[in-house]
Amino acid sequence: MGEDLASSPAWQNLLKHREELKSAHLADIVLGDPRRLENSELALDGLRLNYALQFITPKTVELLVKLAQQQNLEGRRAAMFRGDKINFTENRAALHTALRQKNDQPVYVDGRDIIPDVRAMRRKMAGFVGDVREGRWKGATGQPVRAIVNIGIGGSDLGPRMVVKALAPYASGPQVHFVANADAFELTSVLKNCDPAQTLFVLVSKTFTTQETLLNAQTARRWLAEKLGEKAVAQHFIAVSANSAAAEKFGIHGDNIFPVWDWVGGRFSLWSAVGLSVALAVGMENFEKLCDGAAAMDEHFRSAPFAQNIPVMLALLGIWNRN
Repeated sequence: MGEDLASSPAWQNLLKHREELKSAHLADIVLGDPRRLENSELALDGLRLNYALQFITPKTVELLVKLAQQQNLEGRRAAMFRGDKINFTENRAALHTALRQKNDQPVYVDGRDIIPDVRAMRRKMAGFVGDVREGRWKGATGQPVRAIVNIGIGGSDLGPRMVVKALAPYASGPQVHFVANADAFELTSVLKNCDPAQTLFVLVSKTFTTQETLLNAQTARRWLAEKLGEKAVAQHFIAVSANSAAAEKFGIHGDNIFPVWDWVGGRFSLWSAVGLSVALAVGMENFEKLCDGAAAMDEHFRSAPFAQNIPVMLALLGIWNRN
């Protein structure tokens, strides 16, 4: 919170409003409005947000919206969707929204439309996922894949790991395991339950230089080579990376490297080929449905008025509660 924001009219009005509510009780605020539950609910495609039990009044919402307007949230939101380099610490765009947009409206990064690249990546994912799940992809001994081991860390692990767990009722493909910890216990615990002839490793690293990921990848490579021989590596390892040269040097065939781009932030990357393990677990059709849901929320975020906008209201309530 910079000095300019702290002294701004909208912030000062919120400070005054907080003082006005100092002696109020939540029970009185809630029970004093017979339409409180109804008026505090926002919904989109079956997802509901109800903030009736937050310590706010209609005036609070009005003042928070004015704060968002004062800080040009509308303009900043447009800049994100447009592909401006809003990640100023790394001088990059943050275009996870482009990964799931449903139409082919161009989105430009440094003057180049990235949507054709996204479509090509998704087609490649669909072909690979279908081959693995339907048994056409064979390991070095001619056996189909029964186990997937995703090796990554941070955004290359946590997002896909959480989604695979959340969508477990839809899982119908190979069993998917996740390994992130540099401590060998996690990897060895997974490998002892895997048949090397039926195991496929998915190495996820944008730079292909992440130390924890490479440590686990080398351990997995040795395990496989000891069981099936060095030549088996090409049939049992794929990569999701922007550094194809390093992945090929590791022993991964160029056709088995899936792209990820600088404008995909790690924490938002599961919508890219980083989500390959999700698609392998639940199928490409369900992965596309997941992306459709995200695209619907993107459009809601882009178009809904602030007071009826689920992501905006969650953010503004966070500011109210925290600051």
